Amino acid sequence: MDKQIRLAGIAPQSLVNGQGMRKVYFSQGCTHHCKNCFNPETWPFEGGQLFDMDELLEKLSLETYLDGVTFSGGDPFMQQDKFAYMAEKIHKMGFNIWSYTGYTFEKLLELAKTDKNIDTMLKNIDVIVDGRFVQELHVDHLKFRGSTNQRIIDVQKSLATGTIVVLPY
Repeated sequence: MDKQIRLAGIAPQSLVNGQGMRKVYFSQGCTHHCKNCFNPETWPFEGGQLFDMDELLEKLSLETYLDGVTFSGGDPFMQQDKFAYMAEKIHKMGFNIWSYTGYTFEKLLELAKTDKNIDTMLKNIDVIVDGRFVQELHVDHLKFRGSTNQRIIDVQKSLATGTIVVLPY
């Protein structure tokens, strides 16, 4: 596998992209094109910059002050082979992983049946904020999301119980 991942950027420390102090990897590429997207510069798949995943993981392993890692974008599930690799390694390091996606959790479960990389991502991600940003449903001061249609889902409990477990943020 090619060990290069295309990222729009990296936020070394963030308190707004999930619970606690987090490192955020912004995926490059998205086809959702939500109206008034927070990161429209992440839409083109050829944008951003290539990073060596093993180098990113090596640096991350030294950042023990972090509470976790967040995948944002763009949409990480549109570079599922790369983020599956990252998620599996980061999970083994003991970091909590959040991911944002324009897909619904139900759609990801459907895709995971035929895409081993999406299945691997789901097995290693702790929390997903799902759904497209919808400008008409935007409410200021929503915690960890931009519009009321988006859900903050406990992925592992949802997979274990077979029912979607929404966290009370």
